[in-house]
Amino acid sequence: TSFGMLKGGVSANLMSLGALDFGLIVDGAVIIVENCLRRLGEQQHRLGRLLDRDERFGLVASASAEVIKPSIFGIIIITAVYLPIFALEGIEGKTFHPMAITVVLALTAALILSLTLVPAAVALFVTGKVDEKENWLMRRLGSGYRPLLDRALAWPKAAVAIAVLLVAIAGVGATRLGSEFIPDLDEGDITMHAMRIPGTSLTQAVDMQLQIEKRLERFPEVERVFSKLGTAEIANDPMPPSVADTYIMLKDRKDWPDPRKPTNELVEQFSKAANELPGNNYEFTQPVKMRMNELIAGVRADVAIKLFGDDLDQLIKSGGAIEDVVGSIPGAEDVKMEQVTGLPMLSVTPRREMLARYGVSMSDVQDAVATATGGRQAGELFDGDRRFAVVVRLPEALRTDLTALGNLPVALPGGGSVPLAEVADISLAAGPNQISRENGKRRAVITANVRNRDLGSFIDQLRAKVDADVELPDGYYVEYGGTFEQLQSAATRLQIVVPLVLFLIFGLLFTLFGSVKDAAIVFSGVPLALTGGVAALALRGIPMSISAGVGFIALSGVAVLNGVVMLSFIRDLRERGQPLMAAIGEGALTRLRPVMMTALVASLGFVPMALNVGTGSEVQRPLASVVIGGIISSTILTLLVLPALYALVHRREEAADKPPARQSEDGMAPAVA
Repeated sequence: TSFGMLKGGVSANLMSLGALDFGLIVDGAVIIVENCLRRLGEQQHRLGRLLDRDERFGLVASASAEVIKPSIFGIIIITAVYLPIFALEGIEGKTFHPMAITVVLALTAALILSLTLVPAAVALFVTGKVDEKENWLMRRLGSGYRPLLDRALAWPKAAVAIAVLLVAIAGVGATRLGSEFIPDLDEGDITMHAMRIPGTSLTQAVDMQLQIEKRLERFPEVERVFSKLGTAEIANDPMPPSVADTYIMLKDRKDWPDPRKPTNELVEQFSKAANELPGNNYEFTQPVKMRMNELIAGVRADVAIKLFGDDLDQLIKSGGAIEDVVGSIPGAEDVKMEQVTGLPMLSVTPRREMLARYGVSMSDVQDAVATATGGRQAGELFDGDRRFAVVVRLPEALRTDLTALGNLPVALPGGGSVPLAEVADISLAAGPNQISRENGKRRAVITANVRNRDLGSFIDQLRAKVDADVELPDGYYVEYGGTFEQLQSAATRLQIVVPLVLFLIFGLLFTLFGSVKDAAIVFSGVPLALTGGVAALALRGIPMSISAGVGFIALSGVAVLNGVVMLSFIRDLRERGQPLMAAIGEGALTRLRPVMMTALVASLGFVPMALNVGTGSEVQRPLASVVIGGIISSTILTLLVLPALYALVHRREEAADKPPARQSEDGMAPAVA
């Protein structure tokens, strides 16, 4: 339990810190400050002088009012997209709830400060001349953007068709990324689960464990090795003497002979060295991951195939067939079936005809065997206030010696004794090691770890191959357990909640614009933003996971923000009487700087997460990669496809609003001088 709490706490804290992307927090402030500075520069240029205090305060107030509505709605939408995360339950909920709470609180505070502190600070402190000359970067971007915008507006259908094609390609590519619950953390240490023949004595198990530890300590990457064997006094993790947890503590990577060696390669070397020692089976994992898997599915491996049935022998037979199938799938490592049988058992079977001949009862034989092997209290020894039981039984060496047990005397009714071998058959036979039940059915579990492959595609191939190659008797069935169950649970819940939140976003956009068409135009930024996220995952070779899914959720809000800013300005220009194409061109060019600024600050805020290689970076990397890739594609949409789509949608309205040309008396249109 402590390991599970540690896992949840570490992941939650890492994701909470990672969620503090300062780009998202300052987006609202960037939009307001940019518009205020633009208006101040234009007014100073128009008047040819600096503005006095009252003029400056009034102009900042009006400039803030121009963009305050899209800023508020943009931040509200970004906040709203995090609502599905609160619907997650179980481990994924505990992992990502702190992140969602952090983002929502940070964005709420940022919204309040953007509406109050930022405009006041601009009015108070921007007192000098505001130079509206573009820097070299914006001049370069503007000169490159203008011809691209002209082409997009000249062929709007082609621009929209290309966007639709990219979305379709991304949809197909998303199905081939693979999937996993949460990326494996590189914990920096390794755990080896050593399993021996059931019934191995404690002395023998300790000797074998010391041999393994000495073998592993020879590796230069290993700092120390220690083990946990058997069951402690507080049995929160009970194990027989034949099973041991070996913790391999590694040195810092800078102290390795080859710091770039992958951990999986080192594990393979450990496995090869350990398998040179006979009498052991091994399973390699990581300390926290092992406890995490055990808490989720009751096994320590990544995948658990649970076989249910009634007959123990049939379970062993069918389980062996499934074990062979699992071992043949690429990516499967440490494949084994739990030790259902193999425990040596002393079997004493009385011979009834001999008992009758000697006049010995069955209970006499049972009492003799029980006393010799299990022991019987013969008295008590007092030492002051302390009391000790006096137990009579054979020494341990004789308790497993069939010859010695055969010579055990059994008392006769008339006096004297007879050897136990005369009245009973004594043998050592392999019996059940454990009989596990789940939901009232006997169960055998086949486990496997997955390396160098995503978990989702492994499970899909495993299910198909087991169904095709393993024929189970009537009444026997298979269930699959492991972390992928949490992935399926979270995905099922998100499939319900995410569409509701997207509908909420569309409703907010409709409230802002009062037009279904304009709301749909801005909302179209979501699918193309997801295109960039899928491309980023594919380029970095990262499978789909809950972490990446949270990134897509966050991206949906960011993708809408820039569309809201640009479309609000274009609509404002049209309301002032500008023609459609002129309003689109001026609005797109004027909004280039705030769009690029918000995109850059949002994406740059995620760069440390995307490039991080420290502890927990495996969880942060998918989220950051999705957001950065999505912001790139979303910016392209906002700058090129959104103006083209707006022109395509509103072109007919513009034509309908134009008055028809006045005709002359002969029905011909007047000539234009």
